[in-house]
Amino acid sequence: MRIALLTDLHANREALEACLAHAGRQGADKVAFTGDLVGYGGDPARVLDTVMEHAARGAIVVKGNHDEATASGPRQGMHAEAREVIAWTRGQLSDAQLAWLDALPLTTELGNMMFVHASAHEPQRWEYVMGVDEAERSLRASHSRMVFSGHVHAPALYRRADDGRMGAHVPKPGATVRIAPQHQYLVIPGSVGQPRDGNCAACYAIYDDEARELTYFRVAYDHGAAARRVIAEGLPIVFAMRLVEGI
Repeated sequence: MRIALLTDLHANREALEACLAHAGRQGADKVAFTGDLVGYGGDPARVLDTVMEHAARGAIVVKGNHDEATASGPRQGMHAEAREVIAWTRGQLSDAQLAWLDALPLTTELGNMMFVHASAHEPQRWEYVMGVDEAERSLRASHSRMVFSGHVHAPALYRRADDGRMGAHVPKPGATVRIAPQHQYLVIPGSVGQPRDGNCAACYAIYDDEARELTYFRVAYDHGAAARRVIAEGLPIVFAMRLVEGI
């Protein structure tokens, strides 16, 4: 089975459509969305409709912190501009869409795979996995060999060897990574809707669980159109500039 791993869509319709089309051409059999479907971007209803359609056909979907904030209110600590977009997003979604977001699980497991937005260690705390220490904490909290997450808007890959040693790998777009069955891996595909690694191209990855191969992709899309939509909706311009600059 070839699973397309999409995370941090952030209401970016253009990026989502481009990644789904690309994944289809790569022969993806299943899609997994690991949270933050909304927030920051200017097209939350359309993006959520698309994800809900895929979920009805068997896609995996877990809740992100922006999804939680939209469904039940932002937590303390969320910065003012993000809170502004959350309030606007709530007004764009139907009651059914809000209820669907609210009902999403924090984690889902499939075989030897776990799907979570942030860390598998206390996922409700929304911890950012920014390095080896946080990655090890996440992996130790899961019994799954493969942990797929998001929350961090740049691609990353961590490995916990069978002797407990940790390693980090900087994935290159299009390069296939062989997955050793005796090790445990934490896969962060990078953000579909708001990359922050200096490259404005959308991020996603495909995992082939039979071939034990993982491939990261960058997909060019009309980021200018997505940025103009943010501006047209009167949302903070910083979120439009991030789409253009990839930061």
